[in-house]
Formats: sequence, C-alpha cells, structure tokens
Amino acid sequence: MRLQARFIQLPLQYDADRLAKEVLAFSEDCWLPHPQRFEGNDFLPLISVNGEPANESFAGQMAPTEYLKKCPYLIEVLNSLGVSLGRTRLMRLSGGAEVTPHVDIHYYWRDRMRIHVPIVTQPTVSFHCGGLTVNMAPGECWIFDTFSRHRVINDAERKRIHLVVDTVGGEGFFKLAAGGRLPEQPSPNWVARQFEPTGATIDQLEYESQNVPTVMTPWEIQNHIDFLFREADQKHPQFMPVAHAASHFTHVWRSLWSTHGESKAGWPRYRQALDAFTAQLKETRANEVGLRNGSNLHATISTIIIHPALADKATDNAGETRADVASSQPVAAPAVISGADPRFDRPVFIVNPPRSGSSLLFETLAQAPGVYTIGGESHGLIEGVRGLGPLAQNFDSNCLSEEHARPEIVAELRERFSQQLRDRDGKPAPAGRVRMLEKTPKNALRIPFLAKVFPEARFIFLYRDPRQVLSSMMEAWESGRFITYKNLPDWNGERQWSLLLTPGWRELAGKPLERIVAAQWASAAQVMLNDLEALPADRWSTARYDALMEDPNAEVARLCAASGWDWDRKLGSELPIARHTVSKPDDNKWRARADAIDAVTPSIAAVLERAARAAAR
Repeated sequence: MRLQARFIQLPLQYDADRLAKEVLAFSEDCWLPHPQRFEGNDFLPLISVNGEPANESFAGQMAPTEYLKKCPYLIEVLNSLGVSLGRTRLMRLSGGAEVTPHVDIHYYWRDRMRIHVPIVTQPTVSFHCGGLTVNMAPGECWIFDTFSRHRVINDAERKRIHLVVDTVGGEGFFKLAAGGRLPEQPSPNWVARQFEPTGATIDQLEYESQNVPTVMTPWEIQNHIDFLFREADQKHPQFMPVAHAASHFTHVWRSLWSTHGESKAGWPRYRQALDAFTAQLKETRANEVGLRNGSNLHATISTIIIHPALADKATDNAGETRADVASSQPVAAPAVISGADPRFDRPVFIVNPPRSGSSLLFETLAQAPGVYTIGGESHGLIEGVRGLGPLAQNFDSNCLSEEHARPEIVAELRERFSQQLRDRDGKPAPAGRVRMLEKTPKNALRIPFLAKVFPEARFIFLYRDPRQVLSSMMEAWESGRFITYKNLPDWNGERQWSLLLTPGWRELAGKPLERIVAAQWASAAQVMLNDLEALPADRWSTARYDALMEDPNAEVARLCAASGWDWDRKLGSELPIARHTVSKPDDNKWRARADAIDAVTPSIAAVLERAARAAAR
C-alpha cells in the first residue's frame, strides 16, 4: 500500500521474549520455503485461506492455522492491532541473506498494509525503503510503504524472524497509526506504550473474507487507474496514448457493468474488453512508461487491474507478485532480437563456481559510472518465471539451456531485469540501451540460456584458487546460511542442500562434506567451461581473485577497460568485506582443512587443470 511516509512506527511495544518463546517452539518441519525459493527466506503460516498452512492463495475466507492456535501471546498481539486480519505469517531470514530490492505490485497489496513486529532480530538487520533505512528492534510495531522499492539485509549470523500481518486496517488500527512516529523526524517526547495482555482468545479475532473481486466494479477500476496515473511519468511521450486507451476501457467497463453487474452472462464481454485493453497497452508501448517506484505502467496495470478484474479463469495466487517477480502474463518485449539489442548493451555476467569471491568483484565493479545492476543476486527473479524454477526441471539441477529460452520467457525475463536496474546512486535506468552487470553463482549453469535471452551478453570467468573455494564452500554448508533447497526430494544428507544444484547431486547423498563440495565445484566448473568455450572468444574473458586482492585498482581498471566501462574511483589497498562473507577472508584459511581438501583433489584433478588453463588465457 502506498503510504504518505516510508516508515511509521506504531505506539506499541510487545514482549519480544514471550513471542520468541512461542515461535522458537516450532520445529523446522513447520517452516515452508518461500514460494519463489528466494535463498535464505522461509515462513510459517499463521492465518491463511481456510486455515490451511500450505494454501498460498489470496482469495477466500482467512482463518487461523493449527500453528496460531498454539500461540496465546501471539493471539493477544494480533487482537491488539484492531484490524481485519488477512494473510499472516512468521517470516524468517537466514543470517547473511537478504530480501532483494523489489516493489509489491500484487493486487492484494494495493489496499493492504504490511505490519511488521520483529521477534528475533539484531541491530545489524537493516530495512531499506525509498531511500530511508531503519533497524526494527525486537517487540516494536511498524508499517511501511510497500509500493516503494524496498529490501532487507540480515548482515549477521543469526536468523531474523518477524510477525508479518497483511491487512486493510480497522477502526482501532487507524487510531494507533495516527499516534505513530516517523523515524526521519525528531520525536523527543514520543514513547511506545508497553502492551498489557487482556486475555483475548482466538475467537475474538476478525478475519477477512472479501479479498478479490468476482467482477471488479467500474468505480474500483477508476480508482486504480487514477492512482497509477498519478504515479506515472506523465511527461513520457507514450503517457497520453496509454491514458486514452485506459479512458476508453473504463467507459466500456462501466457500460458493461450497468448491463450485467456480476452476472455470468456478461463475462464473455468483460473478457473481450480486457483482451482489447491488453492489446492496446501493448500497442501504445505502456511498458516504456515508468512509475516513480521503478516499475512500469504496463506490468502494474496488468497486475492490479487486468488479472484480478474478472474471475472467469483459474489463477495461480501462490506467487507473490512483486516488481522483481512479475505477473504471470508476459509483458510487451521482443521475443526475437535482430540487430542491436534495444535495451541491454553488452550486459556482463560474472560466472564462477560458488564462493569464488564474485560478490566482492560484483560490488566493486557496480561502482563504475553508467553501470546498472538489480542490486543483488537474481535467484528469485529468474526462478520466479514459470518454467525456470527447479521444480519445473524435476529438481535435476539449476542448468538452463537455449531450449528454455522460449519467446514468452525471454520477454518476461528481460522485462523483470529492466524494471529492477539501478545505478551506483540508486537511480533507475533510463529508456534505451544500458550497460548491465549481473552475478549469481547459479548462472555458471545457465550460460547458453543467458546468451539467448541477452544476445549481446559477455561473460567474465572469475578464477580463485580451488583450495580456497572448497574450504569456503565447506564453511558455507556448515553455517546453515546458504541452504537453497530445504527438504530437497531424494536428498537425505546430513545437512540441508546448500549453494547451487549441480547435475548428479543425487549420487552425493551420504558422502562426506568434502566430497560433496568437490563434486559440486567440479560439476559447476565443467558445465561452465564447456559453455564458455562454445562461445566466440571475444564474448568471454577471465578475472583472477588473487590479482583483485593484490592490486584492486589495476585489476578493476583492466576489467572495466575490457568491458568498455569508465572507472572514476580510487580503491583502497584492501577492499571491503563482501555481504555474503561467512568469516574474515584469509588466503591461508583453507589450510585448516588441508587434509580433507588434499584427499579429494585427485578425484577432480582434470577439471582443476582445465580451470587453471582457462584462467591463464
């Protein structure tokens, strides 16, 4: 929901220890992976449709799950908010993980606030929204502007757990909000009152039952149109053509409503009007018109109006549609590109086996002027596209080939990346061709796919001493911070699967950790090198981690020159620690695991030699 402020702290202070006692009593089996499999993100459902824990729908009667019924203090907290309760969860973020930059553009959140009550957290957890950053302390109560670009970073080893409530509000709630404080404004006399339990029971809670329309009324459609056009770039040359198309659509819809209302007899005509409006949005190039939050007008109209306006089709409500998790309908973008790419000018992808130091290289190169990134890794952005997630591949691996780059997928993925691009100062990318930098370890298994989606793509192979990498991979597995596929089918290893999913992973169950990571490294390197060497020689180059550490300025200047970028900053003799670092970097840290690493290197010797040769090219 668009708020007048980025953050508002409500005048309530809960007993975080009592909340934590109830929450931490739940076993790991109760937690579910994020619908888009965002790394380090999972949740425990408290209120869902019909009270079914696995029901991720937004539509229907909300009810308490079996988990909420076991939490008397949580029930008291929810009752104190004075709201009609929508979908409500405990949301957990692993240490070192993040909620990637995004905007919530799903219809459900157009008129709903997200209330956050931190339960388990620490001062190093930062919540960023629209240029402001806050740390939400345990037991506090916050709302924020979900229609602004936001992200969360857990820069600590402990997991962060928040109570997250979706709601349209209520009479009692709005009185609370009126007494809230804005973190950017001095409030010397403001104090959050300590919450005193009243003995409220679960029967006293109120739950929403009306949340999506059967047929959207013309008054609601007009409200959404007016809101989005206020948020849009009205100076863009395509704005007026889009406005005329929307005006025509609203008049047609109002006429149909006056004749049919919600009657099924009118549904075919409603669908015809929606299809015609969709075609007009494509014709008028509505995807080129930006909103203030960085989304584009086409995608947002599609998500807030076109998809939910008529309940004549079965819809998948499980996905949380965000500006980095676009709507299921492909948006206007070329599926086949000939000549110069109209949007992505020689985008650069850093590829390597995991834990090779790519975060450090990425965060450094992202400081080049005129270079745009999505702000982090693209796990959810890519795997959120229908057909690209691991489930669609039967969990065989994270490999994606040219065959996966179907026209509708190419269009949607390019649009997702385009929406999220920001420069080093946080400014969105302008229209036209831009230089993009991207790094996600899983992309070592996706080179042919990326080369098809981005015809001008260039790749930088980052090489790091494999002994250091294997040691860091073992540390990542042991930390529990890099679990990518919780309860992975067919995996009965001692630890949950971490890092990228490589071909042949099923054969590693029961193996010692050093053998698992050695096979993981070798498989990723083998696939990556096969695919790089199939490309023209001028489309890939190498970078060395040791050179980056020895002389950062020289190595970064060399890479920028090779990529056709400018570089205008002077780096220190030591680069800052990257966000995904588990422990302080040390070139000799691997020696503590030397026996285990030496035991497995003979089995991957051929790949080790091949990677070293490639790094020397």
